[in-house]
Amino acid sequence: MIERIVVINDSSVAKGGATGLSLASALAFRKRGLAVTLLTGDAGQNSELDEAGVEVVALGQDRLLSSPMHKVLFSALYNGSAKDMVAGWIARNDTPGTVYHLHGWAQILSPAVFQALKPVSSRLVLSAHDFFLVCPNGAYAFLNNGAVCQLTPMSAACVRANCDRRSYAHKLWRVARQSVRQSLFDFRREAPPVLAIHEAMRPFLVRGGIPEAAVRTVPNPVRPFLTERAQAERNREFLFIGRLEDGKGPDLAAAAARRAGVPLRIIGDGPMRAALERDYPEVIFAGRRSFEEIGPLAAQARALVMPSRYPEPYGLVAAEALWSGLPVIAADTAFLAPDIVAAGAGFSAPPRDEQVLAEAMTRLKDDDLAQQMSIAAFERTRGIGLSPDAWTSALLAAYEERLALRAAA
Repeated sequence: MIERIVVINDSSVAKGGATGLSLASALAFRKRGLAVTLLTGDAGQNSELDEAGVEVVALGQDRLLSSPMHKVLFSALYNGSAKDMVAGWIARNDTPGTVYHLHGWAQILSPAVFQALKPVSSRLVLSAHDFFLVCPNGAYAFLNNGAVCQLTPMSAACVRANCDRRSYAHKLWRVARQSVRQSLFDFRREAPPVLAIHEAMRPFLVRGGIPEAAVRTVPNPVRPFLTERAQAERNREFLFIGRLEDGKGPDLAAAAARRAGVPLRIIGDGPMRAALERDYPEVIFAGRRSFEEIGPLAAQARALVMPSRYPEPYGLVAAEALWSGLPVIAADTAFLAPDIVAAGAGFSAPPRDEQVLAEAMTRLKDDDLAQQMSIAAFERTRGIGLSPDAWTSALLAAYEERLALRAAA
């Protein structure tokens, strides 16, 4: 039934989980012999996509955070060029068997992409990698202190709340952007499937105006770093994997490791690296590593630390570590944290609480406990994600259902 899959995303180069997943889906579809087009906001320069035979149509613009705000103030509210690109491709190439999957849009494509997709909304699927579909700041959190937000998005209380990490003026700009999105695309009227990466996202999405029946949970695809259980009880080194930026909390991991007296290895790069290397010379900085390069380092680790300052709707690196047999210490605002604790595969700690994080690290110095949690992580957490093949099949099933409903109508 599927003639072509059109993947739509701000970027064609993965620097975060959401883009990585959108590109992984495009490559997986090509491996199954399907025709795939990527509509992207950036320059579209990705040799892996080219080699796989993915058609790439690129806008050639930079991410919002890479440009001076005064230059993108209005285009980020409504990027007319992005609307023209997507609408133009649809006008030239659309067929009854073409399905559209929108992933990330908040950094380049803007709410304008929703207007372009309205004519094909009956064959559209949306992914909720975060909460930008409903929440102005995309996190359902007060980004100045990490507290989970209990307000209804775009309510008067929400508009008044100063939840932006930059300024209240920037929050109001985000509110304006969400207002544009609402005016262009009504989820209650269009009701495309919204694929949430964790079931705990459902009440937040529904509170933001997405019909509950439209929300489907499709957990992320997980590839373990190791095929056999890491012998965590024999290792001493704690591991942090992620971009070195404030939201991910690498400084919290380093401070807690120092307090607990345990070695820490940090895999990743980002704007905080220079300051971290200066302030924590005892930490091992491994820089950015490929997935294949992480495996041997994970085999030498005692546990993974994921001390995110803001709620993590999933936390793919935690799942990859768990399936490798590494206990995980996660911020208790991460949606995976209750799953980790229930499986006996690690601990949760309040975000930004260096002392509690250090206490959890200290507890894992116990070899028997480390072994127990390692085995639990390896054997009892398979339900938190899907294999890459099962994930690809789940996406295709959502597309086929969309086409079948349209054909029946």
